[in-house]
Amino acid sequence: MTTSLTRTAPPERDPLTRNRAAVANRRRAGTAQIAIYVLLTVMALAWLFPLAWAVYNSFRSYDYVLLNGYLSVGGFTFDNYIDSWQIGGIPHYFLNSLIITVPSVLLILFFGSMAAFILARFSWKFNIFMLAVFIAGNLLPQQTLLTPLFRLYNAIPVPYWMSSSGSLYDSYWGLIIVHVAFQTGFCVFVLSNYMKTVPHELLEAATVDGAGLFRQYWQVVMPLCRPALAALATLMVTWIYNDFFWALALMVSGDKLPVTTALQNLQGSFFTDTNLLAAGSVLVALPTVLVFIALQRHFVSGLTMGANK
Repeated sequence: MTTSLTRTAPPERDPLTRNRAAVANRRRAGTAQIAIYVLLTVMALAWLFPLAWAVYNSFRSYDYVLLNGYLSVGGFTFDNYIDSWQIGGIPHYFLNSLIITVPSVLLILFFGSMAAFILARFSWKFNIFMLAVFIAGNLLPQQTLLTPLFRLYNAIPVPYWMSSSGSLYDSYWGLIIVHVAFQTGFCVFVLSNYMKTVPHELLEAATVDGAGLFRQYWQVVMPLCRPALAALATLMVTWIYNDFFWALALMVSGDKLPVTTALQNLQGSFFTDTNLLAAGSVLVALPTVLVFIALQRHFVSGLTMGANK
């Protein structure tokens, strides 16, 4: 005796029930979206509050704040910026930072892009190993290399026209070298991944037209990597310009120190005008803000590079 099993279709939901479910789903999605917006707004305000508070107090007189408290309103003045500019010697230290930052960033992008082009252009057995070697320099805490680098810099002689100490220690060259050494690995990692998205047909066409490797690198690949280079340049300028550790560790002459150390001139042994120090901090941070504004369009496109490939 055989029995036949028939599969019954589930009962259809009436339109009213479907509409109610759709409305409930939209309400839940709207509530979640509102919660995300509120959370992001709170995080953004918490992130921006210290900066806004420093800028606010940089325009206030310290005497007025001592008399009326930090939560008071008033005592606005522009003297803090004038005094910090003159007392801190910020123009001179700005020039020192410029001498250190610009060559470092250019060398990092040049050497990093050349190494990235080779890793992306040729498929070798040791490509991954070589890329890991470049990245390894960023995985090691830089502070652990302070002692051997300090001794090495004092042991390497250089002409006196390059350094008044006769060695790499206490010279601009030493700071430039250490920044190039530590930051090139990150540049190679980012650019190699970006260059792999460049169609091989372009390079093959350039080879057929008689272009050598350097011409392929300089005239074909580099123009296509402009967003990535702009994003990296923004990051490198920020990191190198804001460096405080290596400048103090590898330099001793006060007139050679970068601008981040100029804030020390605004601090006294027994008393510190915090409003004056806030004005100096704003002036020191201003160049990196201007660099980001100038490269904002390329920086944003560089952050999303490869997202649609």
